Amino acid sequence: MPDTKLLLDILKDQVTPALGCTEPIAVALAVAKAKETLDNPPEKIEIKVDRNVFKNALSVGIPGTDEKGLHMAIALALLIGKSEYNLEVLKNVTNEDVPKAKEIINKNIINVSIAEDIIGLYVDTIVTNQQEKARVVIRNKHDNIVHVEKDGKVLFSKEVAGQNKGSLRDNIKKMGLKDLKEFVDKVDIKELDLIDQAIEMNKKIAEAGVNYKYSKVLSGGQEVSAMDCETYVKYLTASASYARMSGYPLPVMSAAGSGNHGLTAVLPVVAVGEKKKLDREKIIRAVTLSELVTIYVKSYTGTLSPVCGCGVAAGVGASAGIAYLLDGSLEQIDGAIKNMIGTIAGVTCDGGKPGCAFKLSISAGAALESATLALNNVIISADDGIVDVTAEKSIQNLGIVSTDGMVNTDETILKVMLEKC
Repeated sequence: MPDTKLLLDILKDQVTPALGCTEPIAVALAVAKAKETLDNPPEKIEIKVDRNVFKNALSVGIPGTDEKGLHMAIALALLIGKSEYNLEVLKNVTNEDVPKAKEIINKNIINVSIAEDIIGLYVDTIVTNQQEKARVVIRNKHDNIVHVEKDGKVLFSKEVAGQNKGSLRDNIKKMGLKDLKEFVDKVDIKELDLIDQAIEMNKKIAEAGVNYKYSKVLSGGQEVSAMDCETYVKYLTASASYARMSGYPLPVMSAAGSGNHGLTAVLPVVAVGEKKKLDREKIIRAVTLSELVTIYVKSYTGTLSPVCGCGVAAGVGASAGIAYLLDGSLEQIDGAIKNMIGTIAGVTCDGGKPGCAFKLSISAGAALESATLALNNVIISADDGIVDVTAEKSIQNLGIVSTDGMVNTDETILKVMLEKC
């Protein structure tokens, strides 16, 4: 029997609202907390981040602005950031704040560098003025503040678990796909209000994104009612991502630390459900399975990695959710996961940016195709590549390839990106 309370706790921990790309937002959260620790305004900011945070924040839009990058997120956090808003730390930003933020940036008081030899998500922020100094550290989860100090005195500290060890999320490894499906089948629908909120929140930004030229081209000029299922799956998911990564000022419900993961885990399933005119409760349960499989994959690949988690984690989750939604058996849901891993494993992450929408479109389409094939009992053989006998073992293999197998990938990608600057 699955541990219902544990799985609900994991969902509450891993499915959370976020405004903007979660990497610059994590840095903004640390800066806001450090600023609040001082009695007087900071005059200098020193920040060290891991390679993945640096990479993902380099070209992504900052919500509520037409600006990009870490320096703008940091400057806005100094102006209006509130740590009590967690991953919505910049939700009070206005157009009037941008010129003021640019003035801060032009003072050259912000220094951002890469923390070498750090594995896992890492943000180390030190803010100072002539009288005071504060330090805030975030580790392994975008809103996981593990250390706060002022003038050398520790105000708060907690033990830092390994990147994929000891966290609440890590407990999902104790279960298998059968447990996750049984939970989704039997849990009281009233316990899944968070998933209902995720559907509403992520659908809202998708609807906002349809006005971008990208979405208009993707739609082929068709109204939603005229789109076939595959077109609508890709259109809805990619429109949401394009809006979010361009800085549209709406929050999304993230999954496993990523807003784009949340969009990919939710919207393809919702799109299929809408096209098939399925019951809302069935859609909520299917999205729940998608979220849980996404979290399961991330427990092996890590919060941030060299691979595109929207494809190799949330896309895998979406394939499972779609197969469940369309009344697939446990074996067929297992097959959908294996099909997806055999199809999309190895897609790299070259940072957060509006172009992520293209990857989400491919991921969403592949999730639908992988599920459809599995529902017709067409499943990639366990003799093929990294696909294994079970979905669980295939996911574990994916984790090995995505971490151990790509040790130098991030460094190379980042080098290429920085050479363009």
